[in-house]
Amino acid sequence: MKGIIFAFIGGAFITLQGIANTRISVDIGTWQAATITQFTGFIMAFIILMFFRDSNWKDFKQVKPLYLIGGAFAAIVIFSNVTSIQRIGVTLSISAILIAQLIITFIIDSNGWFGLKKQKVKLPQLIGIGMMIAGVVILRS
Repeated sequence: MKGIIFAFIGGAFITLQGIANTRISVDIGTWQAATITQFTGFIMAFIILMFFRDSNWKDFKQVKPLYLIGGAFAAIVIFSNVTSIQRIGVTLSISAILIAQLIITFIIDSNGWFGLKKQKVKLPQLIGIGMMIAGVVILRS
């Protein structure tokens, strides 16, 4: 149950962050918005880390270098989300983002990439994605 609650919180904040970044980008620019967002995110994560101190920095060397660049993806995420929201609106943007996430995760799951256990993609899942795509097409009309 906690996983679902955190997923909803994360989804809500992704939307709120996208709107805030779009407003910032209108005033000062998209890459500036990405920079401010990354910086404030770093500060917030650092404060939380210092408060909870639930990490083991000694194990840092065990993390594969490929995974250490994951935070850099956020700059592309922010730029893409802001540009999308500016051009097609929040509802359609978030819908398309969700579909893209599902498609990529199904590819990752079905191939067992990044050390994850291979998952079998079932027909109901494909139908669900198809229905979501149809919903975006209807929203776009």
